[in-house]
Amino acid sequence: MSSVEMIEEMARQAREASRGLRRLNSEKKDAALELMAKKLMEREREIIHENKEDLAGGIKAGLTPAMIDRLRLDEKTIREMAGGLKEVAGLPDPVGRVTGMWKRPNGLLVGRVRIPLGVIGFIYESRPNVTIDAASLCLKSGNAVILKGGSEAIRSNVVLGKILTESLIETDLPPKAIQVIPTTDREAVKTLIGLDDHVDVIIPRGGEGLIRFVASHSRIPVLKHYKGVCHIYVDELADLQMAEDICFNAKVQRPGVCNAMETLLVHMSVARDLLPPLARRFEDAGVEIRGCLRTVELVSGATLAEESDWPDEFLDLILAVKIVSDMDEALDHMEKYGSNHTETIITNDYDRANRFLAEVDSSVVLVNASTRFNDGNQLGLGGEIGINTSKLHAFGPMGLEELTTTKFIVYGQGQIRN
Repeated sequence: MSSVEMIEEMARQAREASRGLRRLNSEKKDAALELMAKKLMEREREIIHENKEDLAGGIKAGLTPAMIDRLRLDEKTIREMAGGLKEVAGLPDPVGRVTGMWKRPNGLLVGRVRIPLGVIGFIYESRPNVTIDAASLCLKSGNAVILKGGSEAIRSNVVLGKILTESLIETDLPPKAIQVIPTTDREAVKTLIGLDDHVDVIIPRGGEGLIRFVASHSRIPVLKHYKGVCHIYVDELADLQMAEDICFNAKVQRPGVCNAMETLLVHMSVARDLLPPLARRFEDAGVEIRGCLRTVELVSGATLAEESDWPDEFLDLILAVKIVSDMDEALDHMEKYGSNHTETIITNDYDRANRFLAEVDSSVVLVNASTRFNDGNQLGLGGEIGINTSKLHAFGPMGLEELTTTKFIVYGQGQIRN
């Protein structure tokens, strides 16, 4: 069987499995998730062995230290994966929840109820722990999932897939509800994103190149974000110590992720008080500052930003800084250069905060808090399969509820339409 034929068969089996998932109650799904967590701990040595093979291949292939770090599985990571499965098992099940009910003049009772999306194709890079995250969220939300990880993590993903399948079988769930594509064939992604008869939605998670390729070639709706060009605007009525701490956290705590701050916008009336001390903290942390002309005049060691810096997602200890004349200029800058991901305002003015919340067109908008909180777990979703900035059908972190949609249900007593 060719890889194309194999993936077509997997998609057909996933569609059939999705029908079986519709009949499951929460207790059955939760039991499977609990068993998956138990098996991960029991098979720890096997998982780490396979992961070491991936790590050796990654080092030989010249993967960056950051990529190697994301690829690594150890005892701590496996415990966290098992804990994540148990956490998802403990979350409320969105499937079957009635979101509204109303009565029509003719007596029809009309409602809406949450249902799974169906079959999800999940395409991702490097991190094998994402295999467990995605599988758990899809199962709990009643979706079948086909997982296509990167070639660098193939052995890790395959062994994790086996453990997931065994757990499904032992708990009497459809075994094809979770499937890992066991090939590194480059045609696998092209095949998967063309199977619109069987797959309902594609979710890519990785670098901008991967996501743009999937979005450009898929025949199936894609939930995605290309990059996270996240801004913080420090208003003239901000608490400057608060601003300093938030900005430092948003840039430095974990610079290589999509919710890290990439551009800092500062009102001109507070720039002289805020930027020099903040820049010294950034300098001690190894942050390179690329600023507008006024920033360069205020901050020793800052270099003049180029036009290409404003829309750039650095994913590194690099920060673009611009001094603005007012909030309107800050909003205009975000509209022009932002990626609809995450923006923050730091201010003590209630009206300006509310205006910012209303006008900024991003998936998460914050007042007086770090951009790093755009994360499903941090926002109380219990985890996420990714962040969607394309608005349809969800906007922002995608947890259990975002992996469902609604359908109409109608109760009648013999009504016919005239």
